[in-house]
Amino acid sequence: MAREALEPLAPAERPVVITIGAVISGALAVSGLVAYALGATVYGSRLILLQVIITGVLMGTMAIGMWRVRYWAVLGFQAVLALLLLTSALRLVVAQDLVQVFGNIAVLAITGTLFYFMVKAMARIQMPTRERR
Repeated sequence: MAREALEPLAPAERPVVITIGAVISGALAVSGLVAYALGATVYGSRLILLQVIITGVLMGTMAIGMWRVRYWAVLGFQAVLALLLLTSALRLVVAQDLVQVFGNIAVLAITGTLFYFMVKAMARIQMPTRERR
């Protein structure tokens, strides 16, 4: 069917959208740690170190996995994108000013575009088949 019509990735090939996702994931991993080191606050409260470390390790692992074109990493990044899409759509409903409206629309546009193009890239990565024992 459609999946069989796709060409698998060449050994050293990395789709552009996967590279973009890896860079974004790596930037998020580093930015959380930098924000904590600079004393950033969210809604007046200091960030919790354990949350920053767990998020940094998760996003960093995902960045490395996507850089190496691993199916599990792309799937994980798509899960994060899906959560961002859902959150932004819900926040758009309760937006109180134009800045919030346009901010949520921008997040929806960026994450939706990345999600859409990653679907085809994931199909080209094609999960390896397991041999029967």
